Amino acid sequence: MSTDTAPGEQTEVRCVLMRGGTSKALFFHAADVPPPGAARDRLLKRAMGTPDVLQIDGLGGSRLVTSKVAIIGKSERADADVDYTFAQIDVERDLIGYDANCGNISSAVAPFAIDEGLVEAAEPVTTVRIHNTNTGTLLVSKVQVKNGKARVQGDCAIAGVPGTGAEILMDYTGTLGAKTGRLLPTGQAVDVVALEDGRRIEVSIVDAATPCVFVAAASLGLAGSELPPQISADRSLIETLGEIQSKAGERIGLYRHWQDVHLPGLPLAVMVAPPADYTGTHGAVVPAADCDLRARLVFLGKCHDSMAGTGSLCTAAASRVPGTVVNAAAGARGAADVLRIGHPLGVMAVKVVSEPGAEPAQTRFAALGLQRTARRLMAGTVYLPNDH
Repeated sequence: MSTDTAPGEQTEVRCVLMRGGTSKALFFHAADVPPPGAARDRLLKRAMGTPDVLQIDGLGGSRLVTSKVAIIGKSERADADVDYTFAQIDVERDLIGYDANCGNISSAVAPFAIDEGLVEAAEPVTTVRIHNTNTGTLLVSKVQVKNGKARVQGDCAIAGVPGTGAEILMDYTGTLGAKTGRLLPTGQAVDVVALEDGRRIEVSIVDAATPCVFVAAASLGLAGSELPPQISADRSLIETLGEIQSKAGERIGLYRHWQDVHLPGLPLAVMVAPPADYTGTHGAVVPAADCDLRARLVFLGKCHDSMAGTGSLCTAAASRVPGTVVNAAAGARGAADVLRIGHPLGVMAVKVVSEPGAEPAQTRFAALGLQRTARRLMAGTVYLPNDH
């Protein structure tokens, strides 16, 4: 581990703070942190300031979308340029998870690798092959480059990020069955989850980019336009979604028994509804004509402020699988080459080109990708008390 001990009481570790899509993360070189294990977990949680609802003694921003870490190193795989490990650090709970990838943070991996000299810059566009160690899948990122560095300025706008930036194209066609090995892990487009209170909820469990369990908002008594504070504050709803996630996770082999986990991260829970006018977080009305469906994503017991990148990709893939609750929500609108997802901060467009198979589970994809922007915010050292 390449660290220097500050006189007396703190250790320095170099890092870069980057925004990727609608999330932020601390980026570390793999050589600068301990190998996988308890020591690395302690270091990363201490750097973020977890556990603490404000993360006041660390660099986290008191939100799950700003409590993320990326660990990057040159890859030994012949088909990859860099290895990338994603860590989701909880805020108030003393938890860190490596179960899945983050699509938004993934978009900052290639710019980091280029700027840090891990990948040779080639103008005007550098293609970076990224091995995501969390899922074992390969991502391909195309980054605009100028003067040997990843470009920042451009005209690409994404909902939830002020202004515009240089477009980054992310190709996720190689991530079908990322965690389970199958697009439909149960083999079914629709499954039924029996809740402990007697309710039976129809869900669709899909694994593309990351496993998600989809449920129609109406089946939970929701309109589909609720915003994150309202959803997160409804503890009965959060517990219901957590039970659905845990039971779906058990069904697809993520957990030995659903009661072993409480409010898990995976599978992501996504509530979907057909298009309708709704008022977003910033108070602006999102017209029904601007989206193909509405979605609200919940993980680790909280509603996402916008839409997770991997969650959006899985939603887009699910929209093209006949019979899923996502396909039903999108209806005829889900037939174009782009799925427009209405989320709390606006609309996210996901490129998706599908080819039908003999049955839903055999649906294939010629394209599955995102347009994102990313920006290097700060580079330096994080100081960690030697009691960590």
